[in-house]
Amino acid sequence: MRGRGGRLQSLRDLDRTGSHRSRLAVRCDRERAGGDLSTTEKEQRPGFRARLEEKPTLRRTYRVGVAVLGGLVLAAGVVMIPYPGPGWLVVFAGLAILATEFHWAKRLLGFARGKYDAWTHWLGRQSLVVRLAVLAATGLVVLATLYLLNALYLGAGWVGLGKWTWLQSPFFG
Repeated sequence: MRGRGGRLQSLRDLDRTGSHRSRLAVRCDRERAGGDLSTTEKEQRPGFRARLEEKPTLRRTYRVGVAVLGGLVLAAGVVMIPYPGPGWLVVFAGLAILATEFHWAKRLLGFARGKYDAWTHWLGRQSLVVRLAVLAATGLVVLATLYLLNALYLGAGWVGLGKWTWLQSPFFG
């Protein structure tokens, strides 16, 4: 995009007021947004929540289903936290599912997001030694859970180290 004096401007140099947008683009955005529904249309087509509220048994069944699904996703996320992958994302997804129906889950989700953000900001400010220590501690947690679940002994058997009985879990040995 060319600015004053004919020089090229990057997108981040543009002002945030939108003065660089043409009137046509602004008008098209307004038309695309659509208008409000009239009250008669809203009354004719009640929303999903309104239909749930009309039938207490359906509402209770829906809440139980949300609780079961959200609880399973949350539990899977907690198990996945120390392992590589989207552990915290799955935890937050489980809490978000629960928060659609339960106020306590909504409060917990806000609290957990705040603590997670505080942790990542704190860790980002630390020295390389502290970050490596946190990484090593996470690795030890992963190894300990793999040992307790007998995954290390199973993997040892695959590569011909089945004689290493010290890798057997005390629970599944």
